Amino acid sequence: MEKIDYKKELEHLYKHSANKVGIVEVPQMNFLMIDGEGDPNTSRSFQDAIEQVGSKNDPRSLPLVTFELFAEGKALQIMHIGPFSEEGPTIEKVHSFIEDNGSQITGKHHEIYLSDIRRSAPEKWKTIIRQPMS
Repeated sequence: MEKIDYKKELEHLYKHSANKVGIVEVPQMNFLMIDGEGDPNTSRSFQDAIEQVGSKNDPRSLPLVTFELFAEGKALQIMHIGPFSEEGPTIEKVHSFIEDNGSQITGKHHEIYLSDIRRSAPEKWKTIIRQPMS
């Protein structure tokens, strides 16, 4: 299987400003996904999945991680820098922008973790907050 570095090939989707939101059109792509709820700082299943991904050459074979085709389309996104526990105001900024501009939130927001949390200090963690919209 050919490896694709989405952060390089689709840089506009992964190197966004932490100061302002932006509208992006996300093409259909395959992703490694960890599905969950709550705070990744305290979620045991999230921590277990991260450890599994870091220890295997082929994370698709892991029980807590799925490899899925995901069709997102139009979305609003912003970069959050800092611990996951401080994402609330950033998510609110995204939701407010969508509503204030007459658009609709479609589905749940999701987070794309760009930093290796095992090697970076929490105040330096980079996370794309992305909210599908119409």
